[in-house]
Amino acid sequence: MNLSIDSSITWKCKSTWKKASINTFWCLLGCSIGDFGTILFFQYSSYSLATEYIMLLAIINGILTSIALETVILSLTQPLKLAFKTAVGMSLISMISMELAMNTVDYVITGGAMINIYVILPMLFAGFITPLPYNYYRLKKFNQSCH
Repeated sequence: MNLSIDSSITWKCKSTWKKASINTFWCLLGCSIGDFGTILFFQYSSYSLATEYIMLLAIINGILTSIALETVILSLTQPLKLAFKTAVGMSLISMISMELAMNTVDYVITGGAMINIYVILPMLFAGFITPLPYNYYRLKKFNQSCH
């Protein structure tokens, strides 16, 4: 597997940045639902787990809700099975990097798995900006996206 960046790709295409931003937004929306929901569940319930486990569950649930949301969106224009396969196959690296960025910011700001008014925007910003170049690259190199 060649992991080098293709030097023939131009990083100045506004229409590709726009499409990559839209794709990243939908992924962020799906990831945020599962991630924030999981953290809030443990924050406001009597269940207790170590911070690392809560964040791991938040990452997993964020990925699952993102795949679910993307599958629903894609199923509007293609068969459900293909929609699911596309959502899983094209977004996983983007979702993992997004989730890791969001949870790292949460941990740095709050010292644990906590949702408050001060952490939401930085988490969303980190979750959006981290996978954006990768999503742009996939669009340019392979013309592949999730939406």
